[in-house]
Amino acid sequence: MKKIIAPVKGTREFYPEQMALRNFIYDKVRSASEAFGYQEWDAPFIESIELYAAKSGEELVKKQSFTFQDRSGDLVTLRPELTPSLARMVAARQGELTFPLRWWSFGPFWRYEQPQKGRAREFFQWNVDMLGVNSPEADAELIAVGATFLRSVGLSPQQALIYVNNRRLMDSEFDALGIAPEKRLDVSNLVDRRTKMEPAKWDAYALELGLTPPQLDGLKVLLSNFDLWKKSEELVRLFAALEALGVREYVKFDPNIMRGLLYYTGTVFEAFETSGSLRRAIFGGGRYDNLLADVGGQPLSGVGFAMGDVVIGIILQELGLAPAFEPSPAQVLVTVFDERLWLESYKLSAELRNAGLKVMVFPEPAKLPKQFKFADKMKMKVVVTVGPDEAEKGLAAVKNLSSGEQVIVRREAVADAIRNIL
Repeated sequence: MKKIIAPVKGTREFYPEQMALRNFIYDKVRSASEAFGYQEWDAPFIESIELYAAKSGEELVKKQSFTFQDRSGDLVTLRPELTPSLARMVAARQGELTFPLRWWSFGPFWRYEQPQKGRAREFFQWNVDMLGVNSPEADAELIAVGATFLRSVGLSPQQALIYVNNRRLMDSEFDALGIAPEKRLDVSNLVDRRTKMEPAKWDAYALELGLTPPQLDGLKVLLSNFDLWKKSEELVRLFAALEALGVREYVKFDPNIMRGLLYYTGTVFEAFETSGSLRRAIFGGGRYDNLLADVGGQPLSGVGFAMGDVVIGIILQELGLAPAFEPSPAQVLVTVFDERLWLESYKLSAELRNAGLKVMVFPEPAKLPKQFKFADKMKMKVVVTVGPDEAEKGLAAVKNLSSGEQVIVRREAVADAIRNIL
């Protein structure tokens, strides 16, 4: 056999089964976003590398981006994230837009990473942001959008939780431990790596960073204090708002959540599946300040989060929450009895589509058992046949594939007969 050229490493092929899951996720994303009044938007899939150089960090620009020269010699990249594009687009029309701005997007992104379970080089990502308001209540709304999505796909609070922390709260606690400001980034990284290291190695690493034994002990006590949020007015207000929004059961405080160390300034949060083996975040985000500073806009605070489709897709499949695959969007097959009646079948199918039904016609004359077998494999519910006798009398045979019952009805009543079955 001739060798089939393999897809590029880390990219994904969407056969109808995979496309159905992707569309299911997109539909739930859209519903959760629009339920809170967010507007859909998008940005170019290819951007200048300069857009990411200032804000996204050297690792993303030099190691994780698919970067190439276009034919004019300019250095461009397939977009690895959306926030820089968001900043540019908002800054360009900052004086015209109505704030607070509520925007969401779902589209393709690319990162040159090592492919593994839950991570691909090509993925789709849901981005949700509220710009122009700075309050714990706004943070709560974003978290509620995420919780609404989790609930809509069938994930209970026993299966998925959103863990929340606050960067200002942690900084005040670091102050109390006497951790110098210049060490904060290293200590935050240390906290972020805690679950990924053996306890003894984590302790040794902490001491290597310059923490004293008393500071290390105090840090451990801090990271075990799940009532710490009560000391933060921001988090007290946040949890009160989450209660009012009806999603409090999906949210827990966790002082170990330390994401976006160079980016987020207040509330931070990450959602995890809690009942399975895939210990990767479903989505994550937080509050950021001065979003537009690097692209020439006026200072603007915001809160947002992002969710890739790979991890949530795996979770839904493993937990049996992905919808059953339907091989055909049409639940009705109109058979083709013979060549003489071929166009009669086409005419009937057009009548049924005009009546609002999704209808497939078998592509050529064939023995009826073959056509019925095809309908069964495609999991259709109804087969309609117009044979010579039916055509002569203005009738059609409508068969319920689930029960095996068949009725002969007048052509004008076929649509209603199908609806009674569906």
